[in-house]
Amino acid sequence: MQDLYSKNKDRILSVKDLPTLPTVLEEVSELVENPDSSTDQIAKAISQDQVLSAKVLKMVNSPIYGFPRRISTIQHALVLLGFNVIKGLIISTSVFEAMTEAMHGLWEHSLGCALASAAIARQAGFKDPEEYSVAGLLHDLGKVVTIVQLPEIKEELDDLVQEKDISYYDAEKEILGFSHDRINAWISDYWNLPLKLREGLVWHHRPKSAQHHPDVACVVHLGNFMTRLFQVGSGGDDNVSYLHGYVFKVLKLKQSHLENIMDELDREFSQLSGFTPNQD
Repeated sequence: MQDLYSKNKDRILSVKDLPTLPTVLEEVSELVENPDSSTDQIAKAISQDQVLSAKVLKMVNSPIYGFPRRISTIQHALVLLGFNVIKGLIISTSVFEAMTEAMHGLWEHSLGCALASAAIARQAGFKDPEEYSVAGLLHDLGKVVTIVQLPEIKEELDDLVQEKDISYYDAEKEILGFSHDRINAWISDYWNLPLKLREGLVWHHRPKSAQHHPDVACVVHLGNFMTRLFQVGSGGDDNVSYLHGYVFKVLKLKQSHLENIMDELDREFSQLSGFTPNQD
C-alpha cells in the first residue's frame, strides 16, 4: 500500500490536471535561450496571447512595482523588468486564474508578500527588487496547486487549523505528508523555473537551507512575516509566522531599515484592496 506522502505526491503531480502554462511561454523560453533573439521578438511572441498580455500589463501597472508612468506594451515591460520577472508574472496570472472566490484571501496575501519582498530588497540595496517580488508573489504556489489538484483536502486543512490552532504549514504536513514548500520544489522543476526564483519558493520557511540564493529565501521569509503582521489577505491561518534571526545577517538589515520598510508597507498595502487577477 502506497504511503501518504507518495500517494499525495502522485496526485499533486498528475500532469493532466496540473494548471497548464500557456504554449506561448514555451515558445518564448526557446527564444530567450537563443542569443540571437531580440527583445522585440520575445515581446511579439508574448503579445500573440492577448488575454495573457493584458493580465501581465495589469500586473506590471499594479502598486507592486510602483512605476511612475503607465506601461502599455509588453516590450516596455520586458526592458524594465527582464524575462525572468515576466515569466514569473505569466505563471502567476495563469495559475492564480484557477483560484476560486474562497481563495481570494490567498491571492491578496500573495500580492502583499510581493510588495513586501520588493520593499525589503530595496532596503537591502539589491539590484533587481522586481525579481524578489515575483518570488514573493509565487511563494504560496503549492497551496494553489493542492487546492486545484485535491479540492477535498481544503476543508480538511481548514478544519485542522481551527481545531488544533496550528499553522496551515503544519496542517499540510499532518494531512498530506508534506507542505507547500515541497510542492513548490516539484513545480519549479516541472516548469523549469530560474534557480533564483526556485530558491525563494522552496526555502521561504527555512531560509538557512537555501544553498544558492539565500538572499531570495530570506527576503521572501521576511516578506511573508511582514504580510502576516499587517494581516493582508490570508495564508490559511491567523498566526504570524516564525521569524528567523538569520535573515538579518544575510540581508544586513538593522532596526532602522525595518522601520523604513514598515512605514513604506503601511502606505502601499492600503492600495492593494480591489486588485484581483481576474478583473479586466
